[in-house]
Amino acid sequence: MKIGIVMGSKSDVDSMKRAAAILDDFGISYEMVIASAHRTPAAVQAFVTRLEQEGAVAFIAGAGAAAHLPGVIASYTTLPVIGIPLNATGMQGLDSLLAIVQMPSGMPVATMAIDGSKNAALLAVQICSLLDERIREAYKEYRTHMAEAVCADNDALQMELASHRSK
Repeated sequence: MKIGIVMGSKSDVDSMKRAAAILDDFGISYEMVIASAHRTPAAVQAFVTRLEQEGAVAFIAGAGAAAHLPGVIASYTTLPVIGIPLNATGMQGLDSLLAIVQMPSGMPVATMAIDGSKNAALLAVQICSLLDERIREAYKEYRTHMAEAVCADNDALQMELASHRSK
């Protein structure tokens, strides 16, 4: 089981590393490449085809500006594609968001928030959890820890407020 992570240029690496870090946390294998939908379409197709043969279960694609990369990947595979619109232009990622979210009927791409690489990776974790009970349990634990952190933050706030009220 593997996730393919693709970005269109080296300026996208930092954002996409956040997705990789989540996959690392869950012990999910991935391969990350820079490949452009417009400048290297054959490389994109070769990557998608090879990863499918190697057992990939989904692709995460970060793209800025025209943001065609997730859609191009979707045209080469029937596996889930998760698009991340990246803030790469003066439009602050809105152009990328619209390009990814407006895929034509029949070519779905799950679209995250602008610079939403963490959620993209978590969606990939959920996809992997369908195939692996260990990942499913780890994700449940992750969600439990998230809830516990919110409750702990609230407890600290309530203690602070009570302290101020008693003065």
